[in-house]
Amino acid sequence: MTNLNWQSRKDKVIAKGMGNLVPIYAESASNALVFDVEGNEYIDFASGIAVTNTGHSHPKIIEAVKAQLDKFSHTCAMVTPYPSFVELAEKLVDKAPGEFDKKAIFLTTGAEAVENAIKVARAHTGRSGVIAFKGGFHGRTNMCMGLTGKVAPYKAGFGPFPNEIYHAPFPNEYHGVSIESSLNALNDLFSCDIEPNRVAAIIFEPIQGEGGFYPAPAQWAQAVREICDKHGIVLICDEIQTGFARTGAMFASEHLDMVPDITTMAKGIAGGFPISAVVGRADIMDAANPGGLGGTYAGSPLACVAALQVLDIIEQESLCHQANEVGAEFKRHLNEMQGRIAAIGDVRQIGAMIAMELNDPQTGEPLVEQTKQLVQASAKRGLILLSCGVKGNVIRFLPALTIENTLIERGLVIVEEELTSLMN
Repeated sequence: MTNLNWQSRKDKVIAKGMGNLVPIYAESASNALVFDVEGNEYIDFASGIAVTNTGHSHPKIIEAVKAQLDKFSHTCAMVTPYPSFVELAEKLVDKAPGEFDKKAIFLTTGAEAVENAIKVARAHTGRSGVIAFKGGFHGRTNMCMGLTGKVAPYKAGFGPFPNEIYHAPFPNEYHGVSIESSLNALNDLFSCDIEPNRVAAIIFEPIQGEGGFYPAPAQWAQAVREICDKHGIVLICDEIQTGFARTGAMFASEHLDMVPDITTMAKGIAGGFPISAVVGRADIMDAANPGGLGGTYAGSPLACVAALQVLDIIEQESLCHQANEVGAEFKRHLNEMQGRIAAIGDVRQIGAMIAMELNDPQTGEPLVEQTKQLVQASAKRGLILLSCGVKGNVIRFLPALTIENTLIERGLVIVEEELTSLMN
């Protein structure tokens, strides 16, 4: 069976809303390489959208999951829990930001983590309002779509969304949104839309993911922290894409010299096994009554043992340091490439979370079609790329933190050659 055969079969049975970027059907994967059903090799600059930070098929994760599977695959942690469920919570409350008592809950997806963080904040404060930011992405459930600040394709056609959700501009120097203007807009919400004593939570990504890999300035994040402290608002950092060594720190909020009350986690937490977490101040996390939080598959035993291995691998293989090394290698190549290709308007990098933004060098208009074409053309050359950005003109690089430099170089040669061809 070829990739196109499988794509034809998929199109007949999978709803078109659950599309795939390119018709590549994976047969196996190892570290930073994926092999398709036709035997073709691909350099993976996506990592399943920042999930396989430890590389595909890390042997320690495979061994742990196989051992757990020999014991049992599911009992439901809310019926008969298991040691790995508790051990993982112990480690996460220790590693999560904040020098205070913390507690955790486990779920299955990033969207569930965000939903439950909002539930906890509302239970703790007795308030209903939530403030998020333009360009942010928080998931595909109804609440999370409401929080998300990007219409296409995540919100288009799916409304109405929950009430009491408000959006302010996210600071973005490259696009002319200053820290001051963002904070002024936030304070305007308190004057024009909702009084601060009705706001349960403010949520933001330390580095916007789907929105375009724009980092929150430390000065801005600290000011938001002060606003939350002043008005008794719970501050939530959505670290679903930025967590688990991706940015050169265990969590990206560590770069901001600011501590959130609650952190949401998923993606890189378990090397590809479905699990998410909400970790926060113990008094806030305990606000919900027993039975109010959880889920049938929440904290799967297979995912818990995988996540414990991921935490060990991050420490043993110095993946925070390695993320910075990988990111520096990407940035060096991309900066050189920017000098040769005028369409690369900006290069952004924090750890191994890297982006290049493509704009028309004469008009500054976003090069949306060229970005799509670059993803497709690169796939034909054996490179898996992802795009992002509110306007769809950003290429994001999310390699495994264990990727070899030779693969970085090979992949970026493909990027430069294909982008040069598209711009000529």
